[in-house]
Amino acid sequence: MKNKRQITTFNLCSFALFLLSMAFTQCKQESGLPKGDPDNGGLSLPGHFEAVVVVDSIGPARHIAVNSNGDIYVKLRSVKLGNGGNVALRDIDHDGKADSIVNFGIYDTDGSLANCMRIHNGYLYFGSELVIYRQKLKSGQLVPDSKMEVVFTDDHKHGVHWHITKPIAFDDKGHLYIPFGAPSNACQDLIRTPGGTPGIAGLDPCPELEQHGGIWQFDANKTGLTQKDGRKFATGLRSIVAMDWNRDDKNLYTVMHGRDDLHLLWPDKYTPWQSAVLPSEEFLRVKDGDNFGWPYSYYDQMQEKNILAPEYGGDGKIPARDSSVQKPLIGFPAHWAPNDLLFYEGDQFPERYKHGAFIAFHGSTNRTPYPQAGYFICFVPFNNGAPSGPWEVFADGFAGIDTIVNVSDAKFRPMGLAMGPDGSLYVTDSRVGKIWRIMYKGDKKDFGPGQLVAMEKRKENPNIRTPDEIKDNLFKEKGLPGSQVYNFYCQSCHQHNGKGDGSRFPPLENSDWVTGNKGRLISVLLNGLNQPIVVNGKTYNSLMPQHSFLKDNEIAQVLTYIKKHFNQSKDSVSAEEVKTVRIKTSKQ
Repeated sequence: MKNKRQITTFNLCSFALFLLSMAFTQCKQESGLPKGDPDNGGLSLPGHFEAVVVVDSIGPARHIAVNSNGDIYVKLRSVKLGNGGNVALRDIDHDGKADSIVNFGIYDTDGSLANCMRIHNGYLYFGSELVIYRQKLKSGQLVPDSKMEVVFTDDHKHGVHWHITKPIAFDDKGHLYIPFGAPSNACQDLIRTPGGTPGIAGLDPCPELEQHGGIWQFDANKTGLTQKDGRKFATGLRSIVAMDWNRDDKNLYTVMHGRDDLHLLWPDKYTPWQSAVLPSEEFLRVKDGDNFGWPYSYYDQMQEKNILAPEYGGDGKIPARDSSVQKPLIGFPAHWAPNDLLFYEGDQFPERYKHGAFIAFHGSTNRTPYPQAGYFICFVPFNNGAPSGPWEVFADGFAGIDTIVNVSDAKFRPMGLAMGPDGSLYVTDSRVGKIWRIMYKGDKKDFGPGQLVAMEKRKENPNIRTPDEIKDNLFKEKGLPGSQVYNFYCQSCHQHNGKGDGSRFPPLENSDWVTGNKGRLISVLLNGLNQPIVVNGKTYNSLMPQHSFLKDNEIAQVLTYIKKHFNQSKDSVSAEEVKTVRIKTSKQ
């Protein structure tokens, strides 16, 4: 009987534990937070944070918006197979995974730098590179079927313009903000001296600042807008992709892409290491009438001051000539590519994240000969409208590796940010279109420095730390003839493996532009290219700068290297052939 009573008692205890377990599970389900993936989707996160992969690959994804009912809307890099440039996602069974995936949004112009995707006043805003559209959202309906209205059209005549993307932000006073990026590093004459000709001064005064290089303010209640319908709100901003309105202190914020090619354009003034870590990607509070210095100056985060650009007489040490130029709140290292900004206003995360800023660093393409950097989500704590502590690594591991030699080595690249109605943070990937939902599962009162230790250590990883000038140089040893010329001038765009970056810069590997007409190939390197081309079935429309400053034998060596190394060609290019093309094209 005693054993029987013990068994009965044990069974009752087991049953009670079972009920408690069921109650706990029910509580978790009712909280609306699904279970995170066992590996958090490959991400490293602070303690008690989890991530679930919402969808694995919907195509290269840009910005993202989440509706009040949890429906997700994603801007794709371009229209996907004629089915639309947007994707709508819905999690029907609340397990964190998208069950309904629908492409929508057909429009005439798109382009690889199309980014806009935001929800405002019941409308879904999305865009191509040059046009911003909106559609009215209907309650309970995943895909909008309302009229697609044209909110804004960029009616400028653009050539190959690297920074024509149109992210948007709304304030609390009925205004819409749109940036107009500038096409050059520092206002060089792109017609007579395309792109990358060393030692070319910037135009002074810079005519680009009349209609570009700034942020314009518009009436958010109007449609059919062009730039003349707005007014210049701030100037001196080269390229903006990350922008958000801070509802806490009621100011516009952005993180600016800094200029490129300091060493390529000014090899007598800047080393490859300086070109890899300078100038800063600037985190800015933008007020009406502010000037941030481009193209005349840039911010050096190591000297903590605005520096006169070499195109205007600077040498890397001379201060900016205009003392009224605003300084950034934070100067991040160069080329991390800040592509989205989100001020967190949710209640799910611990209190320290409230009002703070998340920044998606898409990752560099042109830090050669040093490892590419970025590829993580940063967090900046805020208090009373100002950073209240050092920036932190919030989510890392997107690239899948720490030492990133080529952009194509990175498995994923974080791009867009959005907050869900329950306070979850959503992140998009621009490589294949993976989306993560990041959630906090611990006791918010217990969150502290202990949960951040591992993330602080990640600042020492090669994709985040400032590289050592000697030890971290990936190409200290000389390689094949022409390889050094390639590493010096070509690799930042076409990458070490010759595969390009997948969006702006075409591959050289298995390319008929390399294996085809030799005279055309030589001419492209000598004279540059300023028109769309198709490589391996994909259209590329970025500026190829002229390299006529290279000697005939240098051009011959690098083209021979490209032919043999990336295309297994037995053919070569001679200095005499380069000389012939140089003479011929100079007379045209």
